[in-house]
Amino acid sequence: MSFLPLISGREVISALEKIGYGVDHQRGSHVVLRHGDPPHRRLTVPDHNEVAKGTLRAIIRQAGLTVEEFKTLL
Repeated sequence: MSFLPLISGREVISALEKIGYGVDHQRGSHVVLRHGDPPHRRLTVPDHNEVAKGTLRAIIRQAGLTVEEFKTLL
C-alpha cells in the first residue's frame, strides 16, 4: 500500500479538477464534483482541513486513479 499524504479537501478538489472534475454544488462541508464525460461520475469530497486516509483512498478509487497517479496531480 502506498503512502497517502495528509491533505485538505480543497487540495483534493484542486487535484481532481486537473483530470476533468468540476464543482457541481456544495451542501454544508461536503463538495460534490461531477465529471463531464458520460456516464456522469459524481464524487463527494469533505471540505475539511485534513481528509481522513480511508476517505481519501475511497475518493481516489472512485475517481479511477491509483495513489501514485493522484500524487502526481498534487
